[in-house]
Amino acid sequence: MSAVRDATPTDAATGFTAIPVVDLRRWDQGAAERARLADEVRRICHEVGFFTLVGHGVDDAFLDRYVTMLQAFFALDVADKARIDKVASPHFRGWERVGSELTGGRTDYREQLDVSSEHPAYPRDVEPEYLRLDGPNQWLPESVLPGFRATVTEFFARMDVLAHRIMAVVATGLGLPERYFAEMFGERPHSLAKLISYPPTPPGEAGVNPHHDAGFLTILLQHGVGGLQALSPDGAWVDIEPRPGAFVINTGEMLQELSGNYVVAATHRVITAEARFSSAYFHGPDLRTPLDPLPLDPRFADAVAASARHAGAGFMARRSELTDGIDGIASREGAGVYGRQLWNYYSRSYPANMARHYGAGGA
Repeated sequence: MSAVRDATPTDAATGFTAIPVVDLRRWDQGAAERARLADEVRRICHEVGFFTLVGHGVDDAFLDRYVTMLQAFFALDVADKARIDKVASPHFRGWERVGSELTGGRTDYREQLDVSSEHPAYPRDVEPEYLRLDGPNQWLPESVLPGFRATVTEFFARMDVLAHRIMAVVATGLGLPERYFAEMFGERPHSLAKLISYPPTPPGEAGVNPHHDAGFLTILLQHGVGGLQALSPDGAWVDIEPRPGAFVINTGEMLQELSGNYVVAATHRVITAEARFSSAYFHGPDLRTPLDPLPLDPRFADAVAASARHAGAGFMARRSELTDGIDGIASREGAGVYGRQLWNYYSRSYPANMARHYGAGGA
């Protein structure tokens, strides 16, 4: 596996051997530097789909406090964590044991707590069915872990602010107004976060199996221990080592569909030799947001047509496609609407939970 260094990506057709580093402070250094940064990020999103972000403005003191709370949560007795077991949530929020989630039809070896944007729940029989994903998180009583809810809520809010700044950079790089994505995200944006504890990965398995993320972009906080790997177009898995005070950013399937495959969702996995903690924030819009093509300059479509990798890029398979034997990232159909994208994710990743709350028709 390749070591990571500060570098720019190589040709999109042949792959990359390192993950670029982007300093977000450049966004505030005048119009010329802002334009250079936006073009650089556009190219990275097209060729690599991953970068390490520094200069993001989230202070180290908060991140240290957050990680301390994260570790304290996973150190609780199982009986305490089980008070907010995900199986009880029709909105797929809460704690889950190691091995509860499937990715591409295979078991993931990680323990996690999922939280999402909180909005009033729709009626249980609302249509379209994906609107049923809106609702409350599950939280421990304050007496079990004082300050935990407030700290996680603050983390979620800080990631939302940071994600909007990154979206402005991406929009500018694609030749769109700076606030284009912020305005299309609607009145009830639906983002989610996974707080994750990985035990050492069993031989032949994965902490999380190869996949794409469902949202627009992901902000990942790694704490001290590596294991995250990105798939280069040449078939090599490239290590993304933790960098103190930095985040890892990767693109998701929502942006892939919106951009007509100009930005391909980055395939990645986790395999770790030792216990590992991380947190992933997945930025997403209102569940009703259509994934219609962006009004891009024709040169972007021309770039897709000229690249077999981009023109042939697939999406994560639906549950029905997996049972039919289609590979986990070989679906040729986008979701059309962001809520349908998330519904497909929960259906393939938590089939028992989906059946528990929505019956066989939920899948």
